[in-house]
Amino acid sequence: MSSESSIVGRFRPSLLLAPQLIQTVLAGKRPVIKRWQKRGNGMSDVAMQHLLDCGVDEHGQQVRLTGMHSRQPADRESRGLVVLIHGWEGSHDSAYLYSMAARVYEAGWNVFRLNLRDHAGTHGLNERMFHSARIAEVLNAVRSMQALDGAEKLAVIGFSLGGNFALRVGLLGPAAGITPQLSIGISPSIDPGATLLAIDNGPAVFKRYFLDKWRKTLDAKAEAWPGRYDFSELKRIDSFVGITRRFVVEHTEYDTLDDYLATYTLTPPMLMGAPSPLAVLTAQDDTVIPIRDFDGLGARGSVIAYDAPRRGGHCGFIENLRLESWAERRVAELLGQL
Repeated sequence: MSSESSIVGRFRPSLLLAPQLIQTVLAGKRPVIKRWQKRGNGMSDVAMQHLLDCGVDEHGQQVRLTGMHSRQPADRESRGLVVLIHGWEGSHDSAYLYSMAARVYEAGWNVFRLNLRDHAGTHGLNERMFHSARIAEVLNAVRSMQALDGAEKLAVIGFSLGGNFALRVGLLGPAAGITPQLSIGISPSIDPGATLLAIDNGPAVFKRYFLDKWRKTLDAKAEAWPGRYDFSELKRIDSFVGITRRFVVEHTEYDTLDDYLATYTLTPPMLMGAPSPLAVLTAQDDTVIPIRDFDGLGARGSVIAYDAPRRGGHCGFIENLRLESWAERRVAELLGQL
């Protein structure tokens, strides 16, 4: 079937960890920071926060984004720069992102953990709100970070919505002078309309989780900009499709939900015809990202790897009771080929 790959059998989680809900919860709840620090990884010890100028938005306002940059020690030559992008309402310290960054750093790469607009407590940094069509500022952030780091090799890794951003860097970056050697989407939302419906129609616990997250970020934005925003009506909506539709009309430059979603909908033919190499890792049991979104995708054209194991949940891929990640092992393998 089109959703399988040549390595589908490699991810076999421990029986206790196999259920989709457990995989998904562990993705964000593993105690990864202490584990990597105990291992003597060193990534956090050398991490420096950067405030990047990322061009101007649709209203001509300067955009600034933050992130954490970790270089290799002076006595070890870097293999290049990896930029990592968290999922919606995540941050540079989200467990799944931090652990992947530590694994990549251990493999000899410099890493930059980018925070998207209005994430990681940066709601007061830019007046206008984050939305998923803001790819220009992400491209500018990647360009700025690559220039600051000085690396010739560049790879981009993203999770969930961040996976969509990472794949768009691979798709749109070359025309903007940014050409990653590889862009990897892990559990990427490539059909955002399908993702919205999947959240509304999927397990109630996920719908409630995402709605609560959105309401909290609306509160944070309103608090950061007193008198600028009133989200009282928006917060009363109890449907992810409904709240997104109203948000688009009231707080973006797009007239309709369909217009907005079209700006970051990706299709298998688009991915396989990309101007730079891509890779996709997703799970067939992911209730947030429907596996049918990837029908027709394969390791062909620009897609050098498409892995869709039967288990893994959303951004999970936890292999064993030591809470080790198959996705990290697979990404290290892919980066090792560059």
